[in-house]
Amino acid sequence: MSDRPLIEARDAALSFGETPALRGASFEAAAGEVVAVMGPSGSGKTTLLHCLAGILVPDRGEIRFDGRRVDALGEPERSTLRRERFGFVFQFGQLVPELTVEENVALPLLLGGVRRAAALREAGGWLERLGLAGLHARRSGELSGGQAQRVALARGMINRPTVLFADEPTGSLDSLTGEQVMDLMVGVAREQGTTVVLVTHEPRVAVYADREVVVRDGIVHALSAGRSGS
Repeated sequence: MSDRPLIEARDAALSFGETPALRGASFEAAAGEVVAVMGPSGSGKTTLLHCLAGILVPDRGEIRFDGRRVDALGEPERSTLRRERFGFVFQFGQLVPELTVEENVALPLLLGGVRRAAALREAGGWLERLGLAGLHARRSGELSGGQAQRVALARGMINRPTVLFADEPTGSLDSLTGEQVMDLMVGVAREQGTTVVLVTHEPRVAVYADREVVVRDGIVHALSAGRSGS
């Protein structure tokens, strides 16, 4: 793991109307590092993730990825960056209900121009890897919460992203299922050298990270040495 920041925010500030969400937040994560972004509801942790991922652009400050100013890019360039270099896992999976499990997983490759047969073949491999073999043709409404999150994880990792952004990935799961999802997520990320930015308010999830960042009132207040998870 390199000590050089792969992705970082420098004094990022962002307001929604008159309401400040970030008030000068600074953050960094090295290549291959798993960082938990913790804080109470409304603290600004998800806004920070969205700025790091190029979904939102801060009003001031800088966002850098691999030495490049993300906040200075136009939306088409940021969209390409998200599609080619980033992966995402959200609290409720956000699977496309009209698509099968296999098609949901293959979606990032299909959007990137990969031929359908090749994309579905790669998706099938990920489904088997994450214990989802036999669910290829199901729709999201036919899955348990844990199955849906594993499908979301497969979709998030299928393009072998440099950074995986996970926003409360176990928030809708029971404790045991949440642990299973985290074991898979962190295991796959470490195997591939993927940096993980993990937003959570749960200490039992943060324990999987190398390091914890605490956000309150839109500011990074504390950094702590992480407790290595499995």
